[in-house]
Amino acid sequence: MFGTHDLLLFTATVFVLNATPGVDMAYTVASTLRGGWRQGVAAAIGIMGGCVLHTLAAAFGLAALLATSAEAFTVVKLVGAAYLLYVAWGMARAGLRPAGAAAEVQAPEAWWRTVRQGFLTNALNPKVALFFLALLPQFILADAPSKTLAFLFLGGWFIAQGLLFLLVLIALVAPLRRAKPRPWVGRTLNLGGAGLFTALAAKLALTKP
Repeated sequence: MFGTHDLLLFTATVFVLNATPGVDMAYTVASTLRGGWRQGVAAAIGIMGGCVLHTLAAAFGLAALLATSAEAFTVVKLVGAAYLLYVAWGMARAGLRPAGAAAEVQAPEAWWRTVRQGFLTNALNPKVALFFLALLPQFILADAPSKTLAFLFLGGWFIAQGLLFLLVLIALVAPLRRAKPRPWVGRTLNLGGAGLFTALAAKLALTKP
């Protein structure tokens, strides 16, 4: 279909990748635990928006720049690591806030802020761009009539399957908020998330092109 092959294998590969813990899964779970399923869905939409960007980059050759230019890869990875640290700092501040402090109002801007953060955590990760560039061609026929269309088709498949996976994950995690845990549990989750995102930022910054 559209110059691709072995779509069942592609589906299985995407599932394994989605189920592997990483920045996207961590951010989705953290957002769901903080703000419920609405915030989880917002995170998932933002993350998939980043995947749309990576799909377009791979389809039109922009991701190849990161594969061939060490300088470009370094710039993007450092920007991505800095943004992960920014997210970690926000979670740390929430975790260190006194128990009696007023909770932040969940206005519509908060939902869009989660979408934006999800998008940036994914879009600013050059490892995702290189992954798209390395994985998708393996499922494109050598004589495909349009390599660009094949890239777009596989990228769209990846995005749809990834979104479905995250929605199932959100559905499993969201009920945990109904337990109404003590305030220290929320602070622990925020501080733990801050530590996790700091570690992910360090890992990304130390990644070699």
